[in-house]
Amino acid sequence: MTIPVRNPRIGLEDYVLRPLSEDELLKQTQRLRMGQVEWNNKGINHRIAALKVWQEQIVAAKEEIIEALTVDTGRYAESVLEFNLLPTTITRWIGWAGAFFNQENEKQSQVPMIRIRQDNVPYSLVSVISPWNFPLLLSIIDTIPALLAGSAVIVKPSEITPRFIKVLQKTIDLTPHLRDVLFYTEGAGHTGSLLVAAGDITCFTGSVATGKRVYQQAASLFKPCFLELGGKDAAIVIEGANTDHAARSILWGSTVNCGHSCLSVERVYVQRDIYTEFLQKIKNEADQIQLAIEDPRKGQIGPVISLQQVNIIDDHLKDAIAKGAKIISGNAACQLIHGGYYCRPTILTDVNHDMKVMTEETFGPIIPIMPFDTVDEGIAMVNDSIFGLSGAVFAATNEAAVKIASKIDAGAISINECALTAIVHDGEKNSFKYSGMGGSRMGPSSLQRFLRKKAYLINENIGPSAWWFHG
Repeated sequence: MTIPVRNPRIGLEDYVLRPLSEDELLKQTQRLRMGQVEWNNKGINHRIAALKVWQEQIVAAKEEIIEALTVDTGRYAESVLEFNLLPTTITRWIGWAGAFFNQENEKQSQVPMIRIRQDNVPYSLVSVISPWNFPLLLSIIDTIPALLAGSAVIVKPSEITPRFIKVLQKTIDLTPHLRDVLFYTEGAGHTGSLLVAAGDITCFTGSVATGKRVYQQAASLFKPCFLELGGKDAAIVIEGANTDHAARSILWGSTVNCGHSCLSVERVYVQRDIYTEFLQKIKNEADQIQLAIEDPRKGQIGPVISLQQVNIIDDHLKDAIAKGAKIISGNAACQLIHGGYYCRPTILTDVNHDMKVMTEETFGPIIPIMPFDTVDEGIAMVNDSIFGLSGAVFAATNEAAVKIASKIDAGAISINECALTAIVHDGEKNSFKYSGMGGSRMGPSSLQRFLRKKAYLINENIGPSAWWFHG
């Protein structure tokens, strides 16, 4: 079986995936499980050394990887950023893992004469299923801590953006020891389902609908899973905030990577006294944005990557307009240009929570903006969502913004800036509501997701124990 892959810039199917058969995939997972035993037993320094070698191979393949990502996604600047984050991500995780595994692992129990020795037992095989919006970065965000924890990992990136897989796999194949415990495989939903069954634990990043299916399958197999799902992130702008700064930040947070990010700002609430002023400023900024049509290096917004997303964006715009929304910048639908679909930053007013664009994940560069009167009213609007991934607050001072952020039901709130979790990876957070489940994938504690705690309870008393039977 083969799977055709569409080029998002020209609209043609110019690449083909050849997923492994079920037997071939099983052989790979068996090979990885065998390699994991030595990978774990040789300790953290061995794993760190292997990842440093891989880091060098990745840097050597920089241009080839960026080229594959650019063709996959139709955008260039974000592909460069995505690549540049990978070596630094490896370095950061190496530092955290070294400190984590070199902690003191013995202590005296509160029970006299009992000593406790703690151990960490990694899951043998971790399955990672990653999405199309940041295909490289989101394929490694769980993979690297799992490897450092001592697990083997098999990764299935999205079938929509798969061209980088072969290039990255070459860097893995050139890395001794790592190639025994890490493998990237091509495939679509069927392959993903096989990985959930084959692994000991699954990390899935993607839509709520697919995440529910992963969760149900994992639960039926009594296997844990970590889910990072959709978002409908809100930005709230309070009277006294710097509206020039807020307008520029929110425009970027809403439209970077064509709005294809779970942490994109997808709804904006502005206090009424500054609402008109803010609208004019963000409109002025949005009108200057250029589409990267002829050359992915020229312009700020590339094509809509997925055809399915084109339909969702158009449906949300159509629904909003039918219910009374007005467009003050942008278009009423995606535009077909040279075979690719493009969407300008589109600002909507007269919106409400009866519209899909305010309640469902759009995943496009659409900016619906609502006014509110009191701060409590604004917070209530922000929290009126099934999602709780992240958000942003703009206020006169950082402390005033933090006070408001503390009342928002989401895992990470950017203060006087947008979408900082795209840049800052050491703030530990959970996904609230339908935005996901499981431990933080950010910060040192993310390592613990792949480890089971084991305790050796050592009796140092050679005489009778106080809890024995006494005649």
